Amino acid sequence: MLATASLDELRAAVREARAAGKRIGCVPTMGALHAGHLSLMRSALNETDYVVVTIFVNPTQFGPNEDFDRYPRQLDKDLELCRGLGVHCVFHPDVQTMYPPDDATIVEVQGLSTILEGEHRPGHFRGVTTVVTKLFHAVQPDVAFFGQKDFQQQLILRRMVRDLLMPIRIRTCPTVRDPDGLALSSRNAYLTADERRTALNISRALFRAREAIESGELSVAEAEKRLVQVLSSVPGLKLDYAVIRNAETLDPAENTGDQLVGLVAARVGTTRLIDNVLISPPGTA
Repeated sequence: MLATASLDELRAAVREARAAGKRIGCVPTMGALHAGHLSLMRSALNETDYVVVTIFVNPTQFGPNEDFDRYPRQLDKDLELCRGLGVHCVFHPDVQTMYPPDDATIVEVQGLSTILEGEHRPGHFRGVTTVVTKLFHAVQPDVAFFGQKDFQQQLILRRMVRDLLMPIRIRTCPTVRDPDGLALSSRNAYLTADERRTALNISRALFRAREAIESGELSVAEAEKRLVQVLSSVPGLKLDYAVIRNAETLDPAENTGDQLVGLVAARVGTTRLIDNVLISPPGTA
């Protein structure tokens, strides 16, 4: 496995793989790898011929009061995990490589980037789309693999790739959960045992909302109202939003038979968590 911080070394390796007729897969990460990341890598290894994992804690997607400084960094462990899976290349650039001096270019998807997560984390998605564009130019993958847990992010990246005519397919892989239902996240490491028990209310409430809609027990509006009520009443959990939206546009959901997504963001202690579930209401085609 090639592990490099050098853009030239990365490009030479990818060029060689492509010259050999190999399809290039890319798994962008911020490190602190867990089973969710590993599932993305396995999908990439199954579906493409040469897999590049990128590890870069991107400063531009963190707000001024967020956890950039304490975000977990464990490069040696991450490299061992990648090596054990059979990843072909890990690109772990420094900030100066990704953001050269006097860097002045941004990429932003308007509309989708300003609602929900974008409203609560202004500038976050601008940082994501800018760094992912840079990583895509560096790696030049055929397919890029992202997790459903960051649902709004993958929608925005799909729109970005379409709008900028990038010859890249975005592959969204299912959320990986612990046996108790908690969605895997590098930030779960911040949770105390009591906070983790509190956090479990997020996935449980989403699962109940999905069941209520899919069974016809509640309308979309009723299920969303109950979702908010349930999570707002949990001690130690501070809700940012709990909504049920159209899964393609994130527009407010209507009873039209479209695929829906329930999305929640909340703070448990000092840790901000997000989760979502796809919902297929009665009559979904």
